[in-house]
Amino acid sequence: MKYNITSAEAEEFINHEEIMETMAYAQHNKSNRALISELLHRASDAKGLTHREAALLLECDIPDLNIQIRELAKKIKQKIYGNRIVMFAPLYLSNYCVNGCTYCPYHAKNKTIGRRKLTQSEIKREVMALQDMGHKRLAIELGEHPTKNPLEYLLESIETIYGIHHKNGAIRRVNVNIAATTVENYRKLKDAGIGTYILFQETYHRPSYEELHPTGPKSDYAYHTTAMDRAMQGGIDDVGIGVLYGLNTYRYDFIGLLMHAEHLEATYGCGPHTISVPRICPADDIDTETFSNVVPDEVFEKIVAVLRIAVPYTGMIVSTRESQATRAKVLELGVSQLSGGSRTSVGGYEANDMPEENTEQFDVSDTRTLDQVVEWLIDLGYVPSFCTACYREGRTGDRFMALAKSGQIVNCCHPNALMTLKEYLEDYAAPSTKAKGERLIEKEMRTVYNDKIRQRAIDNLKAIANGERDFRF
Repeated sequence: MKYNITSAEAEEFINHEEIMETMAYAQHNKSNRALISELLHRASDAKGLTHREAALLLECDIPDLNIQIRELAKKIKQKIYGNRIVMFAPLYLSNYCVNGCTYCPYHAKNKTIGRRKLTQSEIKREVMALQDMGHKRLAIELGEHPTKNPLEYLLESIETIYGIHHKNGAIRRVNVNIAATTVENYRKLKDAGIGTYILFQETYHRPSYEELHPTGPKSDYAYHTTAMDRAMQGGIDDVGIGVLYGLNTYRYDFIGLLMHAEHLEATYGCGPHTISVPRICPADDIDTETFSNVVPDEVFEKIVAVLRIAVPYTGMIVSTRESQATRAKVLELGVSQLSGGSRTSVGGYEANDMPEENTEQFDVSDTRTLDQVVEWLIDLGYVPSFCTACYREGRTGDRFMALAKSGQIVNCCHPNALMTLKEYLEDYAAPSTKAKGERLIEKEMRTVYNDKIRQRAIDNLKAIANGERDFRF
């Protein structure tokens, strides 16, 4: 098959021969100072790079140019996203699954993990616990099971989540990470008001994919790889992609990921709203030592930096799989979204709801509370943001991308981030976090250069202090 960026066939827009040629090109030119310098100069306009150009930057072995790559990633992230870090939490509804994924403890043959599915009343308690932490944005997770986890269960759960208003808490955006499905089902998810539809490819290398997914619906490589096409056709214009680094060689999957982003942009006029960068980590009955492609920290950091340069408009997500130290490094290089206070078990948030049996999908490395993460971010000079305004104002898909690519998104996002941080400080923060956050807001307000927007934001901050909530630009 030939490489065709707009093809409907998975093996044409994620083309093996093109990936292999790209890897060879990057290897051949990894010491070409003139070529790499020219790429860095061109990339400084924050317009992005092709998968082949990005692969060359990733392969670059010239020390001073590698320093320039990191510095450029920092500059581009600051230009597009500033110092805002969007906060979210995963919510696991069910770990029943019919797939045979060899890297996931939810696989159907695992007899040691406890199986559980939350009722609507249990979901309500979980969401109230998350609201009591201060979360406004959730990512729903559940295994693939046609009878235990039908779409009707998910739709009912989304309605339940949006309907819970506890004290000053409310979940304002529900993102969904579920298995590949049909255009009709994606339309139903769109009608239910989801934010981003997220699905990781795991690996773009088809032979490895099929070996890792020996049984179950997920074993169909082509159907899984074209899921985002069907989501777009179903009206979902905010989609999130990613690979699980460590399952296959990182070079191959890095290139495949960028080819997927290019395909969505070329075919639908809108690339991925988010890119996630999880690395494989220990879990129940999963021995990570059996996977030979573990990505070292230094390489992982470079992957994040080059992704930020190649796809400057996208939100980049890192989860609590990573340690506090690693998260600090990749935040600087490109990550713009962060989970905090996360539980990867079914029923893990509400204290009285904790299962006796282990139901975790993976071990959490960063075990801090949300407030500890918020205070840490403030100490590092970041603005923790609980903003969901773009989704609720209809700034999704190509409308969001136009603002992000032009750099104009800062005019909305920065004051919105400060107002949602103010809500968090008033309702949930520990005294030390609140004191630091108030000083940060005062400092950051001076960087809102539009006089009209700044005055409105100041008025809204005062109203929030007096008990009003949910202001947005």
